[in-house]
Amino acid sequence: MTERPQTKPQEKKLNREFDNLKKIPLEKKAQEIGKLQEKKEDKTENLKNEENKVEQKIVDEKKEEKKETAPQAQQSTEVKKEKAPSQKKEVKKISKKDEAIAKGINLHLSKKHCMYICKYIKNKTIDIAIKDLESVIKMKNPIPFKGEIPHRSHPGMMSGRYPVKASKEFIYLLKGLKGNVIVNGLDLDKTLIYYASATWAARPAKRGGMRFKRAFVVLKAKEFPVQQEIKEKEMKQENKEIKLGEKA
Repeated sequence: MTERPQTKPQEKKLNREFDNLKKIPLEKKAQEIGKLQEKKEDKTENLKNEENKVEQKIVDEKKEEKKETAPQAQQSTEVKKEKAPSQKKEVKKISKKDEAIAKGINLHLSKKHCMYICKYIKNKTIDIAIKDLESVIKMKNPIPFKGEIPHRSHPGMMSGRYPVKASKEFIYLLKGLKGNVIVNGLDLDKTLIYYASATWAARPAKRGGMRFKRAFVVLKAKEFPVQQEIKEKEMKQENKEIKLGEKA
């Protein structure tokens, strides 16, 4: 007996049954997934609620601590106010120095040039000394040297030179001395360079036994009274002597 071939409606029924068989486990899986998601959402909500509760507890504790510390802070401020007048800071008075010093160590200069510049600067104010050295750099006024180069003479001197390099270094030192005078609280118009010396510094050796030129320079400035002030003091002393003579 030969089997009949399946018709189209029978094929459709089989396909439907097969599809239903496929759908059943998928629906169950979807239900299980949905249940798991609901459980996760419940857990997250519970965690959020717990976190909010903890934060509220912390805030409440901080408020209580502030309330407790407020009276203590008031007491401490009152104590500080009471102690404030007794604990005054002593302001240190800056002592006025008598002189200002500037030093040039291991200058690449000749000791001879430095010695004559020191003599040229001595017993002058700092501003006048700087102006004089600037004129030396411009080749207007020479510095007096003993027994050398008579053709570079100037009215009032036999012979002189124009040590440009050394005068530039001395201007740099004089500017530093000027700053020290201001810092020490001295009056620039009354300060004079009362000490200026130049000596040999450590001289490194050359080839052949010769040595390089190195100089060590020290400048000191001090405040001196002006001639008018000296005259006023002398007048006051004379008046005192006259008054004492009249009383006697």
